Amino acid sequence: MFPTYPLFFAPVLKWFKLLIAILLLPVCAGAAMALWRVIATSGRAEMVWVATLAGVASWLVIFFMMPKPMWIYVLGHELTHALWAWLFGGQVKRMKVTSKGGHVIVTKTNFLIALAPYFFPLYAAIVVAIFVAGHLIWNWRGILVWFHLFLGMAYAFHVTLTVYVLQHRQTDITEHGYLFSAVIIFIGNVGLLLVGLPLLLTQPDISTALHWWGEAIWHLVLSLRGLFGMLA
Repeated sequence: MFPTYPLFFAPVLKWFKLLIAILLLPVCAGAAMALWRVIATSGRAEMVWVATLAGVASWLVIFFMMPKPMWIYVLGHELTHALWAWLFGGQVKRMKVTSKGGHVIVTKTNFLIALAPYFFPLYAAIVVAIFVAGHLIWNWRGILVWFHLFLGMAYAFHVTLTVYVLQHRQTDITEHGYLFSAVIIFIGNVGLLLVGLPLLLTQPDISTALHWWGEAIWHLVLSLRGLFGMLA
């Protein structure tokens, strides 16, 4: 992807991103705390959880017992770069996909475009889009269990293969720094769950989940402020 800043600014930007990442750590912790509250509150949605977790378990069997579908993952990875570049007003010039890796050439890039494949589950989004379209046209309420099953499989695909590829050096990560990338990927993944789970489980609602997130961040900041005040 084409850089958007002169190369001699790269070291300065990495240090700046490191500082931003440190400042965002309470946001990460608050997101984790809010997600835990969402999951704990949604315990009554047994049918949703059973079908979704069955999909997760089905994918885990495939992941550990069969060859990993790396071409499919790489295709989704590069398409996600392209999609986010398009959302930011960029254009896709060229894309290459192989089972060993790929690349996409776009006219615009930033840290969100670069890191999007690690926090945006493209195939899960496709499952949602297909079901929403099918439900609007054919009223698919009767096959909700299959929607939850395939959604669980698609999201587990995203998580497991993202973890798998992150065990190897990724230029998307090294370009923006390890801590900054980790923070953005964590916030992106948990943030999507804080929005997606309320839509899937109906309780709590999105505004409540986001309120819990903000509340947790505020309490953490106050605690850190008190701690630093004692140390000063």
